[in-house]
Amino acid sequence: MSSVTKWANVAVAMQSVIAAAKTITAVTQASPAVASSVAHGFTNGDYVLIAAQGMTQIDKRVFRVANVAADTFELEGIDSTSFDAFTSGDAKEITLGTSLTTLTSVSGSGGDFDFIDTTTIHDSIKTQIPGTANALTYEFESIWDVADTGLIALKLASDNQEERAFLFTFPNGQKMVFNGFVGASLVPGGNAQDKVTTSVTITAFGTPTYLAT
Repeated sequence: MSSVTKWANVAVAMQSVIAAAKTITAVTQASPAVASSVAHGFTNGDYVLIAAQGMTQIDKRVFRVANVAADTFELEGIDSTSFDAFTSGDAKEITLGTSLTTLTSVSGSGGDFDFIDTTTIHDSIKTQIPGTANALTYEFESIWDVADTGLIALKLASDNQEERAFLFTFPNGQKMVFNGFVGASLVPGGNAQDKVTTSVTITAFGTPTYLAT
């Protein structure tokens, strides 16, 4: 039986620091994907934001580093066998040092496709193929507290239209990490005699990276 995960005791961390870029010269089309970067300096367990040309499936996504060597590292758990060929890119180490502790609800949407009509005059039933997938969007409600450091950091990212990485760690150790833009005005809302809340939206780049531990 599959393990059931609850939205309880979930730790949410947001990027607080991003380091200078390390040039990547190659990423293998293999399982797992291995990146080549001379003297990268990463250690196992680091999280890195990848910018990539050619291999668009890893562009602007966050990965955990594994099996490091002096000039290579794995993108943990990533099977890039069917990805496009890598041409150039870089990796930036991310510090996930800002804790978000006021979130009360979460909902995700997106990832569905715009479909392309491929119907011909010979068909009796319409045909279609997947086109571009819609961006993943996460909507959160948060307790409104303008002195909270996490909310202040979210609003700063929103005001400056800057990307941030986010790491969700569930009580069973499973993880979800992704990168995106934040929308957080800190406008208060809610119902009479209930807690004051505010909405936070994160529009993610690509698909999140999921880790079993």
